[in-house]
Amino acid sequence: MATINYRKRLIESRIKKTMGFSGGVVIEGAKWVGKSTTASRFANTVVKLQDPIVREKYKTFATISKEKVLEGKKPILFDEWQDVPEIWDFIRIDIDDYNHKGAYLLTGSTRKQNVKTYHTGTGRINSVYMRPMSLYESGESNGLVSLNDLFNHQNNIPSVAISNVSIDDITKLICRGGWPGSLDLEEDLQFELPKHLLKSIIEKDSDEIDGISKDKEKLEKVIRSYARNVSTLASDSTIYKDQSTREIVSVKTFDTYMNALKRLFIVEDVLPWSVNIRSSSRLRKGSKRQFVDPSIAVAALDLSPKKLLNDFETFGFLFESIATRDIRIYAEELEGKVYYYNDSTGLEVDLIVELRDGSWGGIEVKLGSNELDKACSNLQKLSSISSVKPSFLMILTNTQMAYQRPDGVYVVPLGCLKP
Repeated sequence: MATINYRKRLIESRIKKTMGFSGGVVIEGAKWVGKSTTASRFANTVVKLQDPIVREKYKTFATISKEKVLEGKKPILFDEWQDVPEIWDFIRIDIDDYNHKGAYLLTGSTRKQNVKTYHTGTGRINSVYMRPMSLYESGESNGLVSLNDLFNHQNNIPSVAISNVSIDDITKLICRGGWPGSLDLEEDLQFELPKHLLKSIIEKDSDEIDGISKDKEKLEKVIRSYARNVSTLASDSTIYKDQSTREIVSVKTFDTYMNALKRLFIVEDVLPWSVNIRSSSRLRKGSKRQFVDPSIAVAALDLSPKKLLNDFETFGFLFESIATRDIRIYAEELEGKVYYYNDSTGLEVDLIVELRDGSWGGIEVKLGSNELDKACSNLQKLSSISSVKPSFLMILTNTQMAYQRPDGVYVVPLGCLKP
């Protein structure tokens, strides 16, 4: 039997910080990202509501006694709290009565608006969002280049900043994904976990999230269509028409299916960057299509590491997907957000990281080194028309060595990056 060794998660610092000012903390995110395991490290009492016996007991408690529901040494973790939604209101009342800080932790794999509660919990219960693991968290990135240092204008590209992630390695990491439960499995079994996650989403979770029964075959085709358009600016109508079936779902049903996937934290598009640009060109306003982890697209398209090596176009889109996942995780550690830039002149920059103070960095994602000059040109054009100069410009690659070009643009392997 494989043993699961806990690996420290970057989100731990945000959980600790939020517990310092909030009575309760909700940790949200897709299934299997490690919410329960990480949350339990902060708890003295753990209530596993996914256990049917425990769930039924707490449903009974909820009808007779707030004290019984909240019994235990604090902090108390209610795992999959939405199975007994009354818990939310009991916690809110208890925080009001005693001005608790960091007393309660809740985890859930669905968005709260799907659960009936009497009070929002605003100001008392705050949320943090947990994604799958980045390559730095799972140990594949050596972390020799820091995103934070680049924002602080520190030249942190040491001469020994060399990535050990080969082209073969990155295909496997894309197919494996950042699911903590897969890391200690044998390699072949690692690739199976995303397939079973997707199966669970299609056959069970998508119905439970909104109470609407869905045609499983059609939902699978919608997800496959989305996967074919990952890392692109494909419109809803393009994805809708790309279902490759005569019996496509109606537009209304398609929207229902997509909303369910978003509420399950499976689909997570990249939004366009809104910034003061000194240019008459119009900005694109659509979303760049992404799953929360590239392995979901791999599972939907029945891909493998070998297939990716034989299809470099798809490989390139999925490399941007894994890069987007990691950059989002690192940016959140800096309290930043991730966008893309695209305008009517055709100028495109894959990722923009913007911090709360308005500072930003531009990132082009290129699998290899054959398009570095073009990527540099795009980055410098964006810099020239922006009213706020970037903290850094970077090309994120799967090459081996990190360095700074004479024009100032950094070339950084994904296997060297950390927050």
